[in-house]
Amino acid sequence: MFSNLTLQSTFKLSTGYEIPRLGFGVAYGFGKTEDPVELTKPALLEALKVGYIHVDTAHMYRNEKEVGDAVRESGIDRFKLFITSKVPENGDAYTSVDQSLKALGFDYLDLFLIHSPPRGTQARLNMWKGLIEAKAAGKVRSIGVSNYNIHHIEEIKKAGLELPSMNQLEIHPFCQQRPIVEYCKANGIVLEAYCPVVRGRLDHPVIIELAAKYKRDAAQILLRWSLQQGFVALVRSSRSERIASNAALYDFVLEDNDVAKLTALDQGTKGAISWNPIDVE
Repeated sequence: MFSNLTLQSTFKLSTGYEIPRLGFGVAYGFGKTEDPVELTKPALLEALKVGYIHVDTAHMYRNEKEVGDAVRESGIDRFKLFITSKVPENGDAYTSVDQSLKALGFDYLDLFLIHSPPRGTQARLNMWKGLIEAKAAGKVRSIGVSNYNIHHIEEIKKAGLELPSMNQLEIHPFCQQRPIVEYCKANGIVLEAYCPVVRGRLDHPVIIELAAKYKRDAAQILLRWSLQQGFVALVRSSRSERIASNAALYDFVLEDNDVAKLTALDQGTKGAISWNPIDVE
């Protein structure tokens, strides 16, 4: 099963569209990251050259224009790529879609997410309804959420609205978010793992042991774990050698007992490394 994966392998979303299982994130110059926005275009051009076909950006990253410019400069047909963006926490969803499309210079987006849950049930439902309207208008093909917990998605279900196609969460061996992961799987919601390589904190003895066993670097071990757990893995780098190595995941398979060793590292919420608003009421 896992031996057949390639860089072009996909999951089918609830909308029927296919999302590539490995995504390239461009959160440069955002939050506490050290890289400036100016790295977006050269890094993405390198990623597209390597063969990535899934790109994840956001309004809050302030680099949607650079993403659009890189796609056009690459010469790759837009329809061959899967492009995601996100509405900010306090934004108007429908307006945000239009703003992202204008900045990117695209006619549509493959996926649009709520970046994090705003406070209050009605605010969340209003934002979700805006994305539903944008989808109905053909501006986006699929819609989803990020950092949503079970009760956030239950609100959508109780309101009788279509469920998200995607939930993007911090997921790696130290922070597996098992309750919401199992809930999403049971409800046909694809899971996308951000911070899958723990932002380079790869000095745990189990990770070092497996990297030596498979003759791979530690990041490749964690990314392979993510793929074999059934997640879409979202990677980010500005270095050409790292961009290439993060995509070199398809000529080895972690044995079941080694997957189990990594899965046993779970620390629950204590293992999180990113600000995570998953407990927003």
